[in-house]
Amino acid sequence: MLTKRIIPCLDIKDGRTVKGTNFINLRDAGDPVALAAIYAEQGADELVFLDITATVDERKTLIELVRNVAHTINIPFTVGGGISSVADVSALLNAGADKISINSSAVRNPALIDELALEFGSQCIVVAIDTRWIGVEQALTTTPHAPSPMPYAHIVHTHGGRKPTELRTIAWAKEVENRGAGEILLTSMDTDGTKAGFALELTAHISGAANIPVIASGGAGTMNHFVDVFTVGKADAGLAASIFHFKEIEIPDLKGYLREKGIEMRI
Repeated sequence: MLTKRIIPCLDIKDGRTVKGTNFINLRDAGDPVALAAIYAEQGADELVFLDITATVDERKTLIELVRNVAHTINIPFTVGGGISSVADVSALLNAGADKISINSSAVRNPALIDELALEFGSQCIVVAIDTRWIGVEQALTTTPHAPSPMPYAHIVHTHGGRKPTELRTIAWAKEVENRGAGEILLTSMDTDGTKAGFALELTAHISGAANIPVIASGGAGTMNHFVDVFTVGKADAGLAASIFHFKEIEIPDLKGYLREKGIEMRI
């Protein structure tokens, strides 16, 4: 049985780690370099670093900060934010990243996934999908006073969750795999920061259909939520932020708990 992975996430804004709820109301969570060192020491399987305002600010990821984090840790390191070209990826890999994560640029130019996978290998390319369950169009009404229900679907969002697209999440997940993505980082904006549990149904649907690993993100609040996402949700990895940043759950305790529940972990 393949081991499941526990992945802390550093959401970066203005050089600091931040965390919010449903992608808003951000609060400071500490120094990213110091947090990265703690997570590596505690036995995190990987680390994800997302410069969450790089695309909105129309700038590149903070290279020097990436380099400082990379020098501090000895675990696989994924970096995302403002990446839109082969040159961007080369710069981040040279700064110490092991994998890169793209989202907005992949939606804007899906062929970028093919290009990066061909240049660097699929194992290096993570496509992040930020998704929200929303109405997709206004249905036609039969009378002015009796509107039809608005159809809802999981819709891909870009620019740090600020911009909804026309892409359906499940179809987009399949497309990014077909284009050469090596991994999907699936974040439910509906559950993000709520600590009410992962989006299990959506995660299970995408994980069950995918032939590449799926990292589930958004909603972790208890150790049992990880049990659920690995069993019911069929995820390959569970990503979380605030529960680790604010020491609500310690990674060694979480891994021990999961092993007791029969989930294979790397200790």
